[in-house]
Amino acid sequence: QVQLVESGGGLVQAGDSLTLSCAASGLTFNRFTMGWFRQAPGKEREFVAASSWLVSDPYYADSVKGRFTIPRDNAKNTVYLQIRNLKPEDTAVYYCAAKHACLLSNPDYWGQGTQVTISS
Repeated sequence: QVQLVESGGGLVQAGDSLTLSCAASGLTFNRFTMGWFRQAPGKEREFVAASSWLVSDPYYADSVKGRFTIPRDNAKNTVYLQIRNLKPEDTAVYYCAAKHACLLSNPDYWGQGTQVTISS
């Protein structure tokens, strides 16, 4: 079965950088759009970033443009989320997601999430 396993979360200070990883198995990785969502306490889950297998350029939520990047390594079946200049409002559970389509709306698969907490 398909598994998406996130890692790299933790407690970090504002202004630091962090890289999350999502290792995928059970799917043809280079035929899936991979991405990240996050859910802050008391808020709905929101889209963060995605890397499509059909479109060369990744796309980002407006709120994270310029600070987040989403490289993927098809040889390792892994997608990353690189975050720089972390802010307290980045505190959330970050979820990896996958969809066999161009866009990441209504993902087919989800990871279990990894907690990121930013201290000011």
